[in-house]
Amino acid sequence: MSEKSLYPGLNLGGTHGKAHEKAESTVFGFWVFLMSDLIIFGILFASYASYLNPMGMAGGPGPNDLFDITSVAIQTAFLLFGGIAYAGVSLGLKYEHGRAKLIGWLLVCAVLGAGFLFFEVKDFITQAGEGGTPQVSGWLSSYWALVGLHGFHVFSGILWILAMIGQIATRGVDDAVKIRLSMLGVFWHFLDLIWVGIFSFVFLVPLA
Repeated sequence: MSEKSLYPGLNLGGTHGKAHEKAESTVFGFWVFLMSDLIIFGILFASYASYLNPMGMAGGPGPNDLFDITSVAIQTAFLLFGGIAYAGVSLGLKYEHGRAKLIGWLLVCAVLGAGFLFFEVKDFITQAGEGGTPQVSGWLSSYWALVGLHGFHVFSGILWILAMIGQIATRGVDDAVKIRLSMLGVFWHFLDLIWVGIFSFVFLVPLA
């Protein structure tokens, strides 16, 4: 394929030979797969919206009782800076900066993702202690399902990052690793996109 061809992910460039050509189709296929994941999140967003009313809260605690917007802002910063950090991975991969820099940027992404999860789990524990458990109301069930599913994806992304660090350390940056890092980049940025939706619709709209 032409070096000018673009797909939803890192464009490695013609200097990467077969890895560039293989990534054109493989990463695009992975992006299409993620669109099925987006449908699941869309259903959960719709469910959350349908319960965002007094009847849906069933007399239980609501957003004003449970949400700590400062904590949510911190989570947002962790995740978005994690997305920026992955740009270091992408540039290091494209311009062949070496495995040490790739591993360093991946570790930064993993640490920022772990920071996000720490505050999210902390919020869930606090909310449960204040009576905000999923079985209390339809709104809380939809809230835990939507935000919890995203958190599970972030946890999965961290595991994927650690797996890639292991592969880079043991086998170097071969064609297979390049393609997998490209796919991971699409996944990691996808999580940022979903979180922007959650932050805006789940946490900001009810408090407006």
